[in-house]
Amino acid sequence: MLTFIKNHWRLFTTTHPLLRGSITYAVLWPTGSLIQQSLDGKNFKNYDYWRMLRFSVFGSLYVAPTLYGWVKLSTAMWPQMTLRVGLKKAAVEQISYGPFACASFFIGMSLLEGKTFKEAIEETKQKFWPTFEVAMCIWPIIQTINFSMIPEKNRIVFVSICSIIWTTFLAFMKRTDLQNSVDHLESNIQYK
Repeated sequence: MLTFIKNHWRLFTTTHPLLRGSITYAVLWPTGSLIQQSLDGKNFKNYDYWRMLRFSVFGSLYVAPTLYGWVKLSTAMWPQMTLRVGLKKAAVEQISYGPFACASFFIGMSLLEGKTFKEAIEETKQKFWPTFEVAMCIWPIIQTINFSMIPEKNRIVFVSICSIIWTTFLAFMKRTDLQNSVDHLESNIQYK
């Protein structure tokens, strides 16, 4: 019975890679939020399950399809799997999809929280650059490996697995009030 389920699941996910990516992100993105909340000292009694649900919805219904579209487009533009092509794809991704994904994360998650569009834009302005600077240190390496060594059918899953740490960081950045942190830091510096 287990073999039957496993074979049908494999056939289903092979014929529906976007759905496979969406299911993966529906699980991994709230897991990143769960990890971040655990690092903040929360437990099963006081986790913010609504936040985890928002991460699941955003990851599965927005991130997975946009990432799938980017992977399909980049594969059509550069079908070869070489280190040179992987570097090229990773570089193009960092100047095109990367900023788009980072900004849309803060806007989308803010809107899912019930904030106004203006509030979402303000939060994005505050958190985009610090988040994107970290992304520039991590994602070019991961994507060079992804585009030069991982078969196309497994790229979304590979990136999904790599992104659990990234999603934990995004959950941290989403929760963090950078302005209060900067104000607190500046007031400590002034007193010394």
